[in-house]
Amino acid sequence: MNDQLELKNMGLKATFPRLKILDIFRKAETRHHSAEDVYRALIAEDVDIGLATVYRVLTQFEQAGILLRSQFDGGKAVFELNDGDHHDHLICTNCGRVVEFSDAEIEKRQHRIAKENGFSLESHHMMLYGVCPKCLESKKTG
Repeated sequence: MNDQLELKNMGLKATFPRLKILDIFRKAETRHHSAEDVYRALIAEDVDIGLATVYRVLTQFEQAGILLRSQFDGGKAVFELNDGDHHDHLICTNCGRVVEFSDAEIEKRQHRIAKENGFSLESHHMMLYGVCPKCLESKKTG
């Protein structure tokens, strides 16, 4: 499905800022981007879209289910394309690297814990914080 049709199906007009921001997410090497990351990518491509517009489009995309928002340590919201697959995150407290992972046993356990406590689980986000292998190695050699 092309981006114009996808936006239309989500009830959004296919404006230039929306198409360009969606393109930034589709072609990026990393999955997680803050509004400032998107804005810098637009500037690097010499595209004149203001930061306020970037924030507005990211919020619209989140509300439409196109993007997912996460809040990692430091309080900065980051966004990623919603590919429909649930995953959790490992975050390096030294360099900020984010690794996505999925684990069926963890998922089962979370649902069981919710049920044991009388909760009907609607959603969840797991974020594990630690030091990535690259940072651990540089601490050893540094």
